[in-house]
Amino acid sequence: MRIWLALIALAPGMAVAQTTAQAPEAAAPGRSAQGDVALTIYSNNIALIQDTRQLNLPAGRSRQDFPDVSSSIRPATVRLSAAGTEIVEQNYDYDLLSPESLIEKAVGRTITIVRTNPATGAETRQQAKVLASNGGVVLQIGNTIEVLRDDGLPVRVVYDSLPPNLRARPTLSVTLDSQAAGTRPVTLSYLSGGLGWNADYVALFDEAKGVIDVQGWITLRNDDSVSFVNADTMLVAGNPGQTRGYSPGLAPGSNPGTETAERARLGDYYLYPLKNRTTVAANQQKQVSFLNVAGVPARKGYEYRNNWLGTVNDPASAATVLSFSSSRSGGLADALPAGTVRIYVRDAAGQPQFIGENQIGHTPMGSMLAIKSGEAFDVKVKPVVTLRERAGRDRWRTSMSYTLTNARPAPVTVDLLQAGLDFANEDTRIVAESLASTRRSSSEVAWQVSVPANGETVVTATFETRY
Repeated sequence: MRIWLALIALAPGMAVAQTTAQAPEAAAPGRSAQGDVALTIYSNNIALIQDTRQLNLPAGRSRQDFPDVSSSIRPATVRLSAAGTEIVEQNYDYDLLSPESLIEKAVGRTITIVRTNPATGAETRQQAKVLASNGGVVLQIGNTIEVLRDDGLPVRVVYDSLPPNLRARPTLSVTLDSQAAGTRPVTLSYLSGGLGWNADYVALFDEAKGVIDVQGWITLRNDDSVSFVNADTMLVAGNPGQTRGYSPGLAPGSNPGTETAERARLGDYYLYPLKNRTTVAANQQKQVSFLNVAGVPARKGYEYRNNWLGTVNDPASAATVLSFSSSRSGGLADALPAGTVRIYVRDAAGQPQFIGENQIGHTPMGSMLAIKSGEAFDVKVKPVVTLRERAGRDRWRTSMSYTLTNARPAPVTVDLLQAGLDFANEDTRIVAESLASTRRSSSEVAWQVSVPANGETVVTATFETRY
């Protein structure tokens, strides 16, 4: 078998010669050797791939090649199932056929250099021994040493055969021991990297009506060099084997739900199957809609969180917070996989305009979400420490003043949060306040402060701390 290939990657100006032999795999060029493929893709960039192929197996031992497996396959996770058949040995060949790999494998061997005279078209051939391929090709031609270079003349390299184990496509080779000959389905299952997904949400908020329209998109990613054709695809909202946490990015006040979504489960995870089979092409992203709900009640509010002993010279913006529910009644009526929520509102001309985004974690149905979308232009808060003194043995007294201003033409309500009350295990309590607060936790209290249109409200509080 003789193969002609150009060293186009090593010498950029050389002409490309055509391959004169078939690729080593049986599948036709450009056609996948995969069978019936099912993908279970997790959101932490791991996937379970199940590929069922019809193979004609001889009785006894034989080696079967499985081209077009993922190039990110985890060989230790391979499982093969076929009636009356056992695995004896398996090898994963990922040394792919390319001009670079061909010349690297040819080091120490003799190849043929073909040069073409551009004026006459005449070809000259020379036998050359490849001495090195390190950033360039070094050849021994007769008694001379030559560097194969780009001199503008058409040059190609002819190889007498393919080096062992070079494959045109990632290939898993399995030695099987079959009890009987015949054609049967063989299912190859394995875990692979390179595949992942995440959820994205587009939320259109109508403040006048107090409702929100939400569309959820699944963004499917294939960073692998192998395509999966017409695959039955299932997405799992969860991170199996992951110990690191996911930062939800929710404003305080978000409460987890207790409702069970009407979705299939896999252990403790929800499943999001694609309705139709799809081709997940190599190095591709695609989006599929999985949620489309209109007219969900929603409310815009404001929030400001102050750290312990926090004081500022210039007023700071309160955060804008959009609140809505994922419950079955009066909400989105679904469990929400982790993702990014992007919020839009219509301008005076009726065109949707982007106003902010934030992330949510995996959210059960029935949750109340409070999503920070950005900082308010017209709603400001200025916290000031007005008093800090000893109040006896091992006790301190701290007085705070919070000035909230509103430049909007309508009144607003701000959730004013004072955090850090258990700093360094301190015992802190409120001994005086101008507005009744709610203790949210050992470290935080909250006031719901009404601020009039084009006006201000001042909240004062005195804390005593024992340490």
